[in-house]
Amino acid sequence: MGRLQVAIDRGGTFTDVVARTSDGKIVTMKLLSEDPGKYKDAPTEAIRRLLQQSCFPLDPTDIEWIRMGTTVATNALLERKGERVALLVTDGFRDLLHIGNQSRPKLFDLSVRISDVVYEEVVEVQERVVLFRDDCKLTDEIRGRTQQTTSTTGEKIEIWKPVDEEQLRKDLLSIKEKGISSIAVALLHSYCFPDHELRVGEIARDMGFTNVSLSHQIIAMQKYVPRAHTACTDAYLTPCLKRYIDTFSNAFDNNKLHGLNVLFMQSDGGLTSVEKFSGSRAILSGPAGGVIGYSVTSYIDSQPVIGFDMGGTSTDVSRFDGSLDHVLESTIASVTIQAPQLDINTVAAGGGSILTFRSGLFRVGPESAGAQPGPACYKKGGPLTVTDANLILGRLIPDHFPALFGPQGNEPLDVEASLTKFQELATTINSFLKDNEKKTLSIEEIAAGFVHVANESMSRPIRALTEGKGFDLRDHVLACFGGAGGQHACAIARALGMKTVFISRFAGVLSALGLALADVVHEMQEPSGKVINSENWPNINDRLKYLSNFGIEELHKQGHDRKSIVVEKYLNLRYEGTDCALMCASTEEIADSFINIFLKKYKDQFGFILPGRSIIVDDIRIRALAKSAMTIDRKINVRQQEKPVKELKKVKCYFEQGLIETPVYTIEELYANDRIFGPAIIIDPSCTIVVEPNCEATVTDCGDIRIAIEHMKEDTVSTELDLIKLSIFQNRFMSIAEQCGRVLQLTAISTNIKERLDFSCAIFGPDGGLVANAPHIPVHLGAMQEAVQYQLRLLGNELRDGDVILSNHPSAGGSHLPDLTIITPVFHENDKEKPVFFVASRGHHADIGGLTPGSMPPNSTSLLQEGAQFISFKIVEQGQFKETELIERLNEPGKQEKCSGTRTLMHNIADLKAQIAANLKVI
Repeated sequence: MGRLQVAIDRGGTFTDVVARTSDGKIVTMKLLSEDPGKYKDAPTEAIRRLLQQSCFPLDPTDIEWIRMGTTVATNALLERKGERVALLVTDGFRDLLHIGNQSRPKLFDLSVRISDVVYEEVVEVQERVVLFRDDCKLTDEIRGRTQQTTSTTGEKIEIWKPVDEEQLRKDLLSIKEKGISSIAVALLHSYCFPDHELRVGEIARDMGFTNVSLSHQIIAMQKYVPRAHTACTDAYLTPCLKRYIDTFSNAFDNNKLHGLNVLFMQSDGGLTSVEKFSGSRAILSGPAGGVIGYSVTSYIDSQPVIGFDMGGTSTDVSRFDGSLDHVLESTIASVTIQAPQLDINTVAAGGGSILTFRSGLFRVGPESAGAQPGPACYKKGGPLTVTDANLILGRLIPDHFPALFGPQGNEPLDVEASLTKFQELATTINSFLKDNEKKTLSIEEIAAGFVHVANESMSRPIRALTEGKGFDLRDHVLACFGGAGGQHACAIARALGMKTVFISRFAGVLSALGLALADVVHEMQEPSGKVINSENWPNINDRLKYLSNFGIEELHKQGHDRKSIVVEKYLNLRYEGTDCALMCASTEEIADSFINIFLKKYKDQFGFILPGRSIIVDDIRIRALAKSAMTIDRKINVRQQEKPVKELKKVKCYFEQGLIETPVYTIEELYANDRIFGPAIIIDPSCTIVVEPNCEATVTDCGDIRIAIEHMKEDTVSTELDLIKLSIFQNRFMSIAEQCGRVLQLTAISTNIKERLDFSCAIFGPDGGLVANAPHIPVHLGAMQEAVQYQLRLLGNELRDGDVILSNHPSAGGSHLPDLTIITPVFHENDKEKPVFFVASRGHHADIGGLTPGSMPPNSTSLLQEGAQFISFKIVEQGQFKETELIERLNEPGKQEKCSGTRTLMHNIADLKAQIAANLKVI
């Protein structure tokens, strides 16, 4: 007999549990995360029930292991309820995180509020180190008084000022007297010279600070701002996690949990021990379990999978193609985190997203009804939501929902409440249609329209994860989980051109299942800065081997057999002179393998490569994985004889064809190989699955649902006003403009475009009129239409396929001269004479010549003194980039008295190429 194995995902609303009992049986459980009238803590209550013990403290003797994912860190960050923190920075950088990178992420928000930093106090550490540069005049002046050393990357370091320990102790004492016991230390260049941070950490611990987060130990990467943010976040959240873990441990008899194998899920999708679990690695602990769950259960025959987790307030999407996609930098709750995390995209559209009608458009979200008051059908006075729309359409069956609603929490879903709200909204919409002399819509048509718009909104992050990175969506399987995903799966797959939907039999507890199936991971990373070539490869490869061996030993110390440990090797590569690094993994220990992988990824993602340019290794990284031994592929029963699938009942359900009598099935009554033809509804204890018309659901040998999607003939598009299609296309076109912006941000090299986000992208019709734009710079977007229309008037029929126009002149729709606009005409394959639409991107270049650096002189008396001018310049003509002519034009201002040509020529060329590539990527 084995012992109990428990995986627990503690979410914001529910705690999900998957366990294997001593007799090998798989048990699932769902509890409210907060139910103070019945228990203090949901995870320990779940374990108590599994052990069948009557009271606390629990005896864990019969438990083999516990694996947990938690939203404790996420909630503390979102609600700003973390530990009191002091930030220690290099002298002179007190306001580093207040200033940030000057990006303006919500330009269209008229009531924008700058997020508070998570620290209370700042200490400026009297210390300074600099990277050695031969051409630095400041260094020349003090060189004889400085100490030189070598950094971990092999670069020369000059210590201008060692740590003033006496002053540091005084400052730390002052902080401690204020009751702060957690500190974050982020010193300049500590990613490659950690000595000063280490010394500061030693002093702080000696003085009794209970938590000390050193930025280089969390992750040794360049970029001071995100590294400091990450250290602060770690110091802010780690004590919260420790307190929660202590509370959890206290539920066990004589603190026996310490001898037990207890592991926590990290943001990178790997498990780690209690001792190594920290705040900066815990923010995606909850969603990460779901990614592991679908990656194990849905990845079949090497077909890539899109994970689709639709909850109440938002929808998370991710991708798996045999390996996990990671990002090393992301922004969560206005805090930039620099740590390995699964690449999970979130859109503010879920079951609770509020439905509104504004300016003739159907809008879904981003506002949510939340749990309180919830959707209108919850009978608490809530607004109309996506859930209400599905209820009106017959896609949710109230009889199969628990009676948890109403003021007392004991009533069923209220269809009448949803219907009343929809009748009010229908009056507004139909009044608008009558004013425009158009046909009115029924309540069902309006509800279906909102569902279509919601589906399109949720499709946007899926396109960004796939098409935005060069992958073909049609090759993917859509794996749905979460409470609301099954209602929308077929429609979203059909809209995206996908052929298969996969819904695990554990879809309702997939995050907990992912914890049970996850590997134990030890990650290591160090900076490099070397060019990847034959000369440097031996050193780079030696570092990979060293880190690999270290990772294996760390896992071996935790009790894992060396034979079960697999090491993944990565190099974070970028072109020299650019700032966009791509993490590349290879199983071959040769430089060319990594280079070829980088070139393919770069070409797939951005549409071009840069021949002849050196490739830099920013970081060397390994992931050592102790592979999970748990499996759950138990087959279910097959029908003993040919019988029709037993349906529970029929309900009227609204689809595009109108109201249809739709059979309802329960998952418990289905057997392996059963086939169900749409339309149909399958009721699962944790979710409702809608099989749309012309789709076919099959029950697999393991009890999962696989749905084959038949693609309908596309609707014809007319010029008649159709509010629903208008709303759908508005989302789709905006998605294209946003994708253009993402590519531009990634491929540009200037701070203005890459970090300050001073750029705009938009799509224009054949007459040059604005069709859709991403939420970028308003002053750009207001003028870009005139810029496109000016080129149409000027060039007329001279535009050809393969032409790209550069313009910045005020008379041609420009703003100020540093804002360079790239306009790309797009032609239909059957008509190369007249553009069918245009894509344009405008970016602020740091300098284009003129009287003063920055090309915005306050004392100019003519436009010639403000920089290079382009009224209409074909920067690309029939596919040929005109670099020589471009350089001449950028240097033209130097011919004026007291003026200079562009002072940032290479940045200008690189950013213009990035703008061209961004336009091309979305065409």
